[in-house]
Amino acid sequence: MTEIISYADFERVDIRVGTIVEAEPFPEARKPAIKLKIDFGPGIGIKKSSAQITVHYRPEELVGRQVLGVVNFPPRQIGPVRSEVLTLGFEDEAGAIVLASTDKPVPNGKKLM
Repeated sequence: MTEIISYADFERVDIRVGTIVEAEPFPEARKPAIKLKIDFGPGIGIKKSSAQITVHYRPEELVGRQVLGVVNFPPRQIGPVRSEVLTLGFEDEAGAIVLASTDKPVPNGKKLM
């Protein structure tokens, strides 16, 4: 476990649900990755992300899937892609990323509470 934080610290991290509307291979990345466009709803819109999720996912199976993302980190340049959100996931036993998602549909843009 890491250090204890306050609830106010947690509230500063803006984690929202969005739907993947586009996914394509990202061969220019240093580590195998997929380029994503995620729709976070009317207030935030469609944002780009790069995710190292190629062990468990293929681009064509990701479109339409809801995922969680941090939308208030500054953009980060990853090769030729400007990643605008951090797509969230967990490492499996081998260290490959499994996407964090909801178990039921949620309107895009809803904040993790």
